Amino acid sequence: QVRDRLKQQVVEMTEKFPGFRPGLAILQVGNRDDSNLYINMKLKAAAEIGISANHIKLPNTATEADVLKCIASLNADPAVHGFIVQLPLGTDQPINTEKITNAVAPEKDVDGLSSINAGKLSRGDLGDCFIPCTPKGCMELIRQTGVQVAGKRAVVIGRSKIVGAPMHDLLLWNNATVTTCHSKTSTLAEEVGKADILVVAAGRAEMVKGEWIKPGAIVIDCGINHVPDSTKASGKRVVGDVAYASAKERASFITPVPGGVGPMTVAMLMQSTVESAQRFLEKFQPGKWNIQYNQLTLKMPVPSDIEISQSCVPKPIDQVAKEVGLFPDEVELYGQTKAKVQLSVLNRLKNQPDGKYVVVTGITPTPLGEGKSTTTVGLVQALGAHLHQNVFACVRQPSQGPTFGIKGGAAGGGYCQVVPMEEFNLHLTGDIHAITAANNLVAAAIDARIFHELTQSDQALYNRLVPSVNGVRKFSDIQIRRLQKLGINKTDPMALTKEEVNSFVRLDIDPGTITWQRVLDTNDRFLRKITIGQSPTEKGFTRTAQFDITVSSEIMAVLALTDGLDDMRKRFGRMVVASSKKGQPVTADDLGVTGALAVLMKDAVKPNLMQTLEGTPVFVHAGPFANIAHGNSSVLADKIALKLVGKDGFVVTEAGFGADIGMEKFFNIKCRYSGLRPHVVVLVATVRALKMHGGGPAVTAGVPLPKEYTEENLQLVAKGCSNLNKQIQNARMFGVPVIVAVNAFKTDTKAELALVVQHAKEAGAFDAVECTHWAEGGKGALALAQAVQRASQAPSNFRFLYNVELPVVDKIRLIAQQVYGARDIELLPEAQEKVALYTKQGFGNLPICMAKTHLSLSHDPEQKGAPTGFVLPIRDIRASVGAGFLYPLVGTMSTMPGLPTRPCFYDIDLDPVSGGVNGLF
Repeated sequence: QVRDRLKQQVVEMTEKFPGFRPGLAILQVGNRDDSNLYINMKLKAAAEIGISANHIKLPNTATEADVLKCIASLNADPAVHGFIVQLPLGTDQPINTEKITNAVAPEKDVDGLSSINAGKLSRGDLGDCFIPCTPKGCMELIRQTGVQVAGKRAVVIGRSKIVGAPMHDLLLWNNATVTTCHSKTSTLAEEVGKADILVVAAGRAEMVKGEWIKPGAIVIDCGINHVPDSTKASGKRVVGDVAYASAKERASFITPVPGGVGPMTVAMLMQSTVESAQRFLEKFQPGKWNIQYNQLTLKMPVPSDIEISQSCVPKPIDQVAKEVGLFPDEVELYGQTKAKVQLSVLNRLKNQPDGKYVVVTGITPTPLGEGKSTTTVGLVQALGAHLHQNVFACVRQPSQGPTFGIKGGAAGGGYCQVVPMEEFNLHLTGDIHAITAANNLVAAAIDARIFHELTQSDQALYNRLVPSVNGVRKFSDIQIRRLQKLGINKTDPMALTKEEVNSFVRLDIDPGTITWQRVLDTNDRFLRKITIGQSPTEKGFTRTAQFDITVSSEIMAVLALTDGLDDMRKRFGRMVVASSKKGQPVTADDLGVTGALAVLMKDAVKPNLMQTLEGTPVFVHAGPFANIAHGNSSVLADKIALKLVGKDGFVVTEAGFGADIGMEKFFNIKCRYSGLRPHVVVLVATVRALKMHGGGPAVTAGVPLPKEYTEENLQLVAKGCSNLNKQIQNARMFGVPVIVAVNAFKTDTKAELALVVQHAKEAGAFDAVECTHWAEGGKGALALAQAVQRASQAPSNFRFLYNVELPVVDKIRLIAQQVYGARDIELLPEAQEKVALYTKQGFGNLPICMAKTHLSLSHDPEQKGAPTGFVLPIRDIRASVGAGFLYPLVGTMSTMPGLPTRPCFYDIDLDPVSGGVNGLF
């Protein structure tokens, strides 16, 4: 009956949580025959019920440390909901059994032998502990008789930790009057004669005589003893602690030996395992968060960002991970405030529905930025800490270049920040450094390959590429791929002809076509154009090259668009670094560096977990440029977050620059590759930016704002709303509801803010709200959060702007005309050549990633508002084949970050007392 009931419970569990099965681990030390017999019984019962049982066997030479290490591993394994250490231990080593049983996590101790579970039982906390299986089975047998335990007189013979002592406690807390007898009890027969319920676990064959038993008593015999019996083939038979033949004449119910308590003990082990799995599901049910939020202490005037950040005491990051449903083995801690999350969580939650997907973008900004990051953080703080919704922010990791430049950090601002901001803005967990190393490995491989091909014969190159190791020559996997690409279907290095060797060893790179540059994560103007190869060892093979900033590397774009390690490795292999002199693309796979890149990036592919000032979770992962790349955080972070928040939760991510750039690429590139569909667009607008678009004076970083921006001017605002209107149209073009978040500054007047809200609604926004989150935290974005909730329930008919199968020129024209408002496009000669080249090379069906100024809808940063009728000049087109897009260079657009406009004088240092960071980002 118990097994049938458990079987049904397991079926119900797996139906409710597809892919889930209760897990039992049995740890055995040594190879005792009796242990093997008992374990086989347990494994058979588990299989019958549907429990996933794992038998771990350590040798009899295993030390105490070996056993404890194995227990620690099982404690941390989320697939194991219960485990037992099979006793006695069959070991030659001195091992403290008490220490071993107490090492088992109490919540997995389905044998109920740990001191914590024993203590809870002795205190009567029966609903919050595991009870040893034999006493638990005895109680189930007693209940099956239909006799009420409460008020009955019970006698327990034996006081072992496994049966006698817990049996006493169990009967006591079921309201029986309990007497425990043992080897020192002088009136044993008299005590037995008083018992309405008798449980015997003394370990002495037929010790309790039938005539001792009170007529009508319930007798539970837990003993297993062997006595001589010449009629048996083994010469012995199994008997209990009670003289069964005479006792059954007086007892109303009695358990036989064998076949009574033994099978019930196994059944109770299975029941405890299923109960543990049910508790686990209740505690770690996907989408069911139990999160603690931080209370803000708001100050006026608002202090500096770093003062606010450092006044906050973040929760330990392992606590944040636990709150959002991550398991300990899915989290790699990097100190107290940041951690990496394993990609395995996606597989665990693959059957869970996604939450609501929200993208934050903006109108065409001033050079100062309009607060998209601040709004992103404010929105998630409002949804989480104030509306108690499951919510994740997913943001890009900032580059050290802008951080130490005029722009500063990117953690948000005011009372809407990712914290600690100094960790966020600097090294974080080293992802950007890993990209620097990987990128420069490719760059080094390119020049080394050119050098060696120029200075060596085919055979010398072949001997170095496929060396003889201990007399054996063998192609590596990546070399086999190169041979297959060349149409050479051979695996024996000795079988290649001279012509095949020549094809294999010579990439014949045309130096003038190299598109792969070295990178570092610093704005260094003197590395923008360099000459390499000037050392005498390079034998005069020099060429002009350059350093780009790390976040512009295609490896960063690959990191942001990949959906896992295997996909990332394949994308790395497809990266085109140059062309051969015959016009064929040369890839990282051709160079033989793909596997090395995957190794360098194996940790960087895992999203970084942090938190906001109010304690809501944040994924910080990837930071591709928004001009030559798509300017969005990683697909992986979004996918994991969408699973963690559950179907009613929210994931808020941010797209770089204005809606014409970052949002368009979010839809046409990121969503195309991820397969995710957004529910809401939040469009950030400011009175300051609208005044600029209305004809206000130039806004320059580091220069005080002209009075037009600090005094009320409704005419300028109204005229500038043309840009707002166009960006609302751009978002609605993709079929997604738009909420306009009017990010209020202290110089804005009520009339100006109200005018923006009115214009936004008239232009077709689902709603428009004023936001004061910079000064008030999540509270100041409450109206925005409520609007997002409503919009997420509205119909969303998401669609792409273009079909990737269209010709390259047609895709560029569609973006220019539909998103920017251009009359047409003009391809300059170099761009025309690239269209022909990439189409010939098979890259014509990639999405388009326009590299255009973010300061205007057009190619001219001086054209504000919503210009029309212009012709968009396409200067050149380049390919990021591994990332998966072509990027046209529009007008005079540079692929590098802006140059510093003044000498460096950094107002930042370490605090001499705390060792923390003082200063500004």
